[in-house]
Amino acid sequence: MKIAAIIGSSRADGNTQQLTELALKGIDYTPIILKEKQVVPIDDLRHAAGGFHPVSDDYETVIDTVLEHDILIFATPVYWYGMSGLMKNFVDRWSQSLRDDRFEFKKEMSQKTAYVITCGGDQPRIKALPLILQFQYIFDFMGVSFAGYIIGTANAPSDILKDERALAEARQWNEKFLNKQK
Repeated sequence: MKIAAIIGSSRADGNTQQLTELALKGIDYTPIILKEKQVVPIDDLRHAAGGFHPVSDDYETVIDTVLEHDILIFATPVYWYGMSGLMKNFVDRWSQSLRDDRFEFKKEMSQKTAYVITCGGDQPRIKALPLILQFQYIFDFMGVSFAGYIIGTANAPSDILKDERALAEARQWNEKFLNKQK
């Protein structure tokens, strides 16, 4: 079982990343910090003659790393009631991968299990539900198994450490992942 955590936070060591690290404490996993990668917005050429053109950025390396893992944790703060721009750029580029002849992207992704971790400061357990639903639709389209999510309440740095519910859920995930690695 290989786990990758795709971190879409714009703030280094932000609340979402802290909650993700708690859920994965003591677990062997690969962190993919999108803020540290250059993933340019998609130039949507799905319907153009010749299709997509190669892009000189880090997307290829990131998606190759993602495809090497069985479990994917998508960690993004709630930004304006949706996923972060960093995460959205990454997911948008999947359109390019779906048309890449080097692999069967949808088939390969359908072998994955996904989780979502998110934090927000404006009633996130209610207002982050559209973000969760967005991921559900993305995973359904790709055939990815959606195994669960954690929504934390946090805004200022380290606020997540005050959210006992989210911390308890992260500890439960941690125990589950530790048991799977045995």
